[in-house]
Amino acid sequence: MVTVEQQRPQGRGRSPLKRTAMLDAAQELFLAEGYDRTSVDAIAALANVSKRTVYDHFGEKELVYRAVVDRMSVSMMETIAAAIEAELPEGCDLRSGLLAFVRRVATGTISSSEYVLFRKLSSLKYSGGRVPGTIRAAPKELVIARMARFVEVGALRSAEPQRVAEHFIALTFLLAMDTLDPTVTSKHAELDSILVDGVDAFLRAYSAEG
Repeated sequence: MVTVEQQRPQGRGRSPLKRTAMLDAAQELFLAEGYDRTSVDAIAALANVSKRTVYDHFGEKELVYRAVVDRMSVSMMETIAAAIEAELPEGCDLRSGLLAFVRRVATGTISSSEYVLFRKLSSLKYSGGRVPGTIRAAPKELVIARMARFVEVGALRSAEPQRVAEHFIALTFLLAMDTLDPTVTSKHAELDSILVDGVDAFLRAYSAEG
């Protein structure tokens, strides 16, 4: 069976270096100019490739945008997955584990300059409303899966693990992001206070011991 890649003409292969250059250029332009004002022509010019090369790699501009956001989300997913495995093993003390988890993610992800760029990219607007496309849901899905396990073993009270995870994220990460600029060092103590209060509020609502 002949694949799409095998059918691609010689000279139009998907060079990893060119792909990186195009994603770097697109990220810079989306952040500086916004979604509407960024064109495929501009991305190609900044990356020093042809417009045809951009289309060969990604297709339309929406798909370039999705690829940029997806690339930035990879390191965050890795951080969250590692934090879940390290801080929230089965049988852990729930309050200590959840606090360690949110602190680790806040330090490794929310407080990073990369995350600030990610938030800017994912909140871009265009003439039709929200920038088309979706952001990877994997980080949230990882939290849902772990909450489902806590529900299953009786550590949390709920029949809806997804709702449990959504409330946990809202009370901790989302509240911290909406309230503070976590890249400002002077705010780190306040950030931690928000995370602690969020975990305690979550456990008052859902802990099987509460």
